[in-house]
Amino acid sequence: MHPQATVDRARALSGRGLSDREVALIVGVPLRTVRKWRTGQRRAPGRANTKASCPRCADGVTLPEPCADYAYLLGLYLGDGHIVLAGDRSKTVWRLAVWCDDAWPGLIRECARVIRAVRPDNRVSLTQKQGCTEVSSYSRHWPCLFPQHGPGKKHLRRIELADWQQVIVDRNPGEFARGLFHSDGYRGFNRVRRRWQDCDHWYEYPRYLFVNESRDILGLCGETLDRLGVEWRFSKPNTISVAKRGAVARLDEFVGPKY
Repeated sequence: MHPQATVDRARALSGRGLSDREVALIVGVPLRTVRKWRTGQRRAPGRANTKASCPRCADGVTLPEPCADYAYLLGLYLGDGHIVLAGDRSKTVWRLAVWCDDAWPGLIRECARVIRAVRPDNRVSLTQKQGCTEVSSYSRHWPCLFPQHGPGKKHLRRIELADWQQVIVDRNPGEFARGLFHSDGYRGFNRVRRRWQDCDHWYEYPRYLFVNESRDILGLCGETLDRLGVEWRFSKPNTISVAKRGAVARLDEFVGPKY
């Protein structure tokens, strides 16, 4: 017999529109079992602790719809975010912080908005730093929502998505890519000089670059671009480049320049 928390979590995922196969993969039970729970042929869900619930440590899933906001915030976190234990360790309260360059005030507002969307009951603070703004929020459940959290720098440890995160990214690849490029990437112009008939001729073209020291995060970016049908290559070991005209136009549909 499976724990009631597993039953409740599976039913909550089904209620968010995930298929029985996706739910079975996430909670680790047979497909037939998930189908019986969804149709009410087995135990009804117990009373979930909605205040403490989250994808990993409680009965239900508190990520509000649309999960596109979470996919975007996940991209920002993998690029420019971190999670630290705040205050007294006995209280187990965590602080999520994302650093946003002051050159992009729209990015700062968007970062604050999606943090509020993901944890609507928690306050979001903006702290001015030298040349950037730190967007932060306190919650007991940030490590649950971002299981990539751990000691040390991201590029020195394994970074991979949990099953439930992969489902969200698969459904919202454009928002995940937008978060990645808005954190550790940019859309700019590459200017090239060509010598022709004893004269220098210059031309420029738009391109995207994503720079990260983590091979795992670079891999997640590349997989997402593949899912979107965007052609890319490594211009450096730590840099993904999207430069072909059609690929840039395609990525523009989802990312676009910072503002």
